[in-house]
This record gives sequence, C-alpha cells and structure tokens, in this order.
Amino acid sequence: MEILILVVFIIGYLAIALEHPLHINKAAAAILTGVVCWVIYILMGNNVHAINHELSEHLGEIAGILFFLLGAMTIVEIIDSHDGFDIITGNIKTNNKRKLLWIISVLTFFLSAVLDNLTTAIVMTSLSRKLISNKNERMLFLGMVIIAANAGGAWSPIGDVTTTMLWIGGQITAGNIIVKLMLPSILSTLVPLILFSFKVKGNEIRQQKELSKHSSTPFERKFVFIAGISALIFVPIFKTITHLPPFMGILFGLGVMWVITELLHKRKTDIDKGRFSVVHALQKIDTSSILFFLGILVAVSALQSTGMLKTMANFLTINIGNENVIIMSLGLLSAIIDNVPLVAAAMGMYDLTTYPTDHYFWVFLAYACGTGGSALIIGSAAGVAVMGMEKIEFFWYLKNITFYCLIGYFAGALLYIAMEPLFY
Repeated sequence: MEILILVVFIIGYLAIALEHPLHINKAAAAILTGVVCWVIYILMGNNVHAINHELSEHLGEIAGILFFLLGAMTIVEIIDSHDGFDIITGNIKTNNKRKLLWIISVLTFFLSAVLDNLTTAIVMTSLSRKLISNKNERMLFLGMVIIAANAGGAWSPIGDVTTTMLWIGGQITAGNIIVKLMLPSILSTLVPLILFSFKVKGNEIRQQKELSKHSSTPFERKFVFIAGISALIFVPIFKTITHLPPFMGILFGLGVMWVITELLHKRKTDIDKGRFSVVHALQKIDTSSILFFLGILVAVSALQSTGMLKTMANFLTINIGNENVIIMSLGLLSAIIDNVPLVAAAMGMYDLTTYPTDHYFWVFLAYACGTGGSALIIGSAAGVAVMGMEKIEFFWYLKNITFYCLIGYFAGALLYIAMEPLFY
C-alpha cells in the first residue's frame, strides 16, 4: 500500500512539474494526486472509520492554512484595488535595477518576520508588478523575493508556519529563535542577493502605469493601505490575545476591511464602487492556486498518516547519523515535500526529553525547514503563492533561482554550525 501511494505521489509531483509541457493545470494534478492517495489508503487499510477520522483531523489543519491564504490574498487585493501600494512605490525613487533589487529584498526580509512569509510574498509580488513591467526581469526579482521571504520568516516565531509550530509546541522560545537564527537567515539572503546583483544590469526601470477612470482618492488610498497592513500585523496579536489559530485573525481583519470599504464608498453608485469592493477582490484572487495548495497538502497528509514520513526520518537517523547532515537533508527535502508534515514528523519522532526546549536540534530544524523550501518554487507557501500569481514555470525557477538559493542555504547553515560554541 505504502509503495503504491508513493508511486502515485511521485507521478502527481511530476505532472505538477511538467504543467506547461503537458498543458494540464497544476491544481488539477494536485487535487487528483491527493484524492487518489487517500482512496488507496482507505481501500487497502484495515479500519475505515479510523482513516476517515485521520482525514478529518488533517482537513481541519489544512482548512486553517487555506482560509488564511484566502483572507490574506483578499486583503492584498483590496489594498491593490485602491492603489495602496503606490504609497510604497511612490517612495522608491531609484531607477537603478540593482538598488531596486536590494530595496525589495531587504523590505521583504523584514516584512516577512513581522507579518509572515506567505503574506509578504503576496504583497511584494503586487508591488513588483507596479515597478517592473518586463516579466522576465520581474521573475528574477520575485525569485529573490521568495528566498528573502522564507529566510525572513525562519527567525521569527510568527514568520513561518514551521517556526510557529515549534514555538507553540514548546520546542523553542521566541527570544531564543530570534537571537540564534537572525544572522544565519540574513546570510542566507545576503549571499544570493549579492550574486543576483551581478545578473541585474541597467539603470532604467519601466514603471507600469495603470490608467483607470475609477482611481481612488489620496485619502482612500492611504486609509485603506494603513487599514490593510494593520489588519495583517494584527493577526499575531489576535492570536496572542485570544489563543485562536491565525486564520481566525485574518478572517477578522477581512471582516473589518469589508465593513470599512463598504462605509468608505457608500455614497457611490454600484458601478463606481464595483472595483473597490471586497466582492470584486474575491473574484480577482487566484482560486486555482488555493486548490493547488489543497491538493498538495491532502496528498502529503496521506504520506504522513501512513507513517512514510516518520519511516524516512528513522532511515536518515540510522543511515546518516550525523545530526547536522540529517537536519540539512530535511531542509532540502522540505523543498519537495511540504515542510509542515516534515517538522510535525520530527516533533513526533524526537520528544522534549531527548531534545529539550531551545536545543540546538530544534533551532537548526527551524532554519533548515524554513529556508530550504526556497530551493524549489513549490517547496514553500511563499513560492506557491508567487507561482500562482505570476505563472512562473517550475523548470524556469529550477534553472534560474535554485542554484543561488542553495548557496545561501548552505552558507547560513554553516554559520549556524560555527556559532554553536557561542550558545551551547
């Protein structure tokens, strides 16, 4: 049974990677892969009720991620429809491509720590569209955005879902993860950023000018921008206060934004306020990317439920042995298989008795699985979001971005290992 499920997963993964040559949308391949994996599991399993219960538990976790993605993308679309990102782009005066690359990368790195890497990737993708009209140039910038977003999220307890899992589970503490991972995360961004700087040449950036007869007023633009960013920033505060999962905070923010925009445009006709409404924003978001994410997570949950991920972790322990090599391998594996179940498997395999809170193992795991996903565009939520919004091909990313990401990944990992005597 396990072998058959693994074969189906590999075939589905190849179908996703070969989306453009096959002319089959990646969402269709992902959904079929997820459903077929669970069909095999339940037909060849021994306890139908237990398997259904496992699926229900996984679906609860998956739904939280999907609703978070839906809410974040909608809020970003609301800001964008009011030309809110013009506040940022208007303050970026440089026409030098290298300077712009550095500005966008640094901004992405620190925004992802305050918000989260997924939301930041969505925001920076929308911003890049307004700054760079040439798609080939923009894709290079967005490759760096994915790297910076994942690295920025790794050192913050609220910046990446895997770091948050370890924080909630008691494996790490907020202050410790910030102190120990900030420098390695900065280096993992800085190295590819320097290398990318040599590829980006020229001094002229062609600004994209969007003309609309329904353009927002300066007040609407500033008000919606501040309200939208505040709604995103409030999510971790909401979680801290209420102890509810993050998707509840993003839905709360979306509800507030809905009320605000309705009141802001109440005096306008339905035609005039159409493009500014939340209903219009919901129509604009890329629903297929959400369904793609659903399919991938459902498929991976099947691998987790059958115990294959834990078996893989045991195999690494027995055959490799070296703690650093195991963690770095898991980090690279997270680019192929979602980092959430990988971290969950590690948390289940090693308890706090073996590795107590803030142990070297847990902190390094947070770095590896947080930044390693950047190696492939489908290896992280940020990458999937950018892939969906900009229609970036899997092999284009593999050819143009992966090498630079890997150099940064290993540079940050080696720095963390070198820093070990200072903390442990």
